[in-house]
Parts: sequence; structure tokens; C-alpha cells
Amino acid sequence: MYPRFNPDLPFVKADYKGVPLKDGRYTNEHPHPFPGFGDILRWQLGSNPQKQEKKADDFRVPTQSDHSFFDAQADVIVWLGHASFFIRLQGVNFITDPCLRDLPMIPRLAKLPFGIEQIRNIDYILMSHGHRDHFDVDSLKVILKNNPQAEFLAPLRLGKLIEGLGHKLYQEAGWYQSFQETRELDIHFLPAKHWNRRFLTDTNTMLWGSFYLSNGSKNLYFAGDSGYAQHFADIGELYPELDLCLMPVGAYKPSFIMEHSHTSPSEAVQAFHDLGAKRFIPMHYGTYDLSDEPIGEPVRILRKLQKEQKIKGEYLELGLGEAYSW
Repeated sequence: MYPRFNPDLPFVKADYKGVPLKDGRYTNEHPHPFPGFGDILRWQLGSNPQKQEKKADDFRVPTQSDHSFFDAQADVIVWLGHASFFIRLQGVNFITDPCLRDLPMIPRLAKLPFGIEQIRNIDYILMSHGHRDHFDVDSLKVILKNNPQAEFLAPLRLGKLIEGLGHKLYQEAGWYQSFQETRELDIHFLPAKHWNRRFLTDTNTMLWGSFYLSNGSKNLYFAGDSGYAQHFADIGELYPELDLCLMPVGAYKPSFIMEHSHTSPSEAVQAFHDLGAKRFIPMHYGTYDLSDEPIGEPVRILRKLQKEQKIKGEYLELGLGEAYSW
């Protein structure tokens, strides 16, 4: 039986009792059956109807090599590929889900526009969950070597992975809890529809989730890894004035495997509408080949939805290393 919340942290949602458990392990608020072995086998042995289209797709995320934003003062958001962002809010520097290199058997298609060792002045490392394409040990070791003062803000029970890096500065939170002593910023840990596993037998023994950041006048929602579910509307009700959302839009085919864990571009737009936010920045695409859709399909769909005025807000498509001032 795992803890449902951190007793040392306050809740931000009235009467919330803590993360739900199933058979003693973490589960989603609105759970659906996850793919079984037969589904995985069906995917691996089946054919991809977009195989040729995927092979011919030469889309690559554009990059900018400037890393001067690490030493600047203005509030910025910089996409570093996949779910990794550099964020500065009110002089406080964050990096999210650092995975900045090739993974075993999965090369990085969108190269980091500077060396990992250039990442500096980091105050907080936001971890949505422990999957290897979000919590990358080698990326984190380099970041921590150059940023030993950085504090992890993480889900319940992810601390053992952090301590495995030889690092002791971290807070763990359950859903709808507020991290403490975060330099006058409100930083809350919120639900996502996902799951977690690092090894063979630790499925859902560590939590997953999303983040809300605010300085009182500006706020941001980082969705982490998530399938589409009711939690987006619930979060939008709790935070009715969201300025900007960082939304995952890739790794969604085949849907019978991926829809339980990831949003498609159209689902991400619907989630953005549920959140009631003003600006949409896509992520979790164009960096690693993790699924059956062509690498550039997510942004082609989003551009089409934007052209058809079906995105109710501002759509901001960033290149790697491009600093967006907000």
C-alpha cells in the first residue's frame, strides 16, 4: 500500500482525499483498462497502414543554437525537445522532464541545439513521472553536476530515483498538493492520465502527474504525459485563468495502444479547450520515434486546425532553442 498524499504538503482542492489506489498501487482518477499483452502483440505483429508515409516524412523540428537565455532575466519558455522545457518565471529557473540525448535503441531526431553541460542556473527540476524518455539518468547527471543547487519537484515515491543520482534535494507531492518554500511562486502537482514503470515489477509504484506554476499574475500548465480524460476540465475549473498550456501531441498511434497514455493532436486541442486557457504550445513530438504516426503529422494536423480556426486560443509552435517571451 503506497501513500496517497504527502502529509507535509497542503491540498489545493477542497475535500480531496488523495491519489486513488488499485490493488495497493497508483491508478488514474477515471481509470480504463490498459492494453494487455495481446494488444501489444497485435501491434508488434501487425502492419502500420502509414508505413510508407512515415518512411517518406522528412519533417524535422527547426533549431536555434543560442543559449544566452540561461543568463538572461526576462520570463521565457524555451522548448528543448520532447517534454523538456527551460522556463523562467519571476527570476526562478525551471527545467521539465530532462531527456536530452539519444536513448538506447531510440536516436534523438531533434538534436539539442547546445551541449547539456551548457544548462546552468537551474533552481527546480520538474518531473512529471519516471519513464525513461522523461527521467533520463545520463541527462540528469550532467545537469546536476553543473547545477548542484537544483531541487526536484516530483510525484510520490519518485524520490528513490532521485536519490539514486546521489541527490538529496527534492519534494514529493500527490495530486492537488502544493509544493512548499518555492520562492514566492505557487507550484502545484496535478493529475494526468498515464502510468509509470522503470523495471519489470514496479508498475505504478511511483506516481505521475502535471504541474501548475504561478506568480500571481502569470500562470502556466505543464501537462506532462497524459491521455485525454476528465482531469483537464477539472483543472480548468480549479484554475479558470490559465495563460499558457504546454500540451503533448505525439505518440498516439495505434490508438488502441496509445490513447490510454497520450493525447492525439485533436484530443490535445480538446483538452486545451477544457482547460479554458489562452495559449497552446505543443510538445512531445518530433524528437523521438515512439509510435506509428509519421514524425511530422502532429504539427500538420495542428496547423490545419489553426487554419480552420478550430483552436480557440493562440497556437504557438516553437523550434528547439527558440525563446518565447511571455
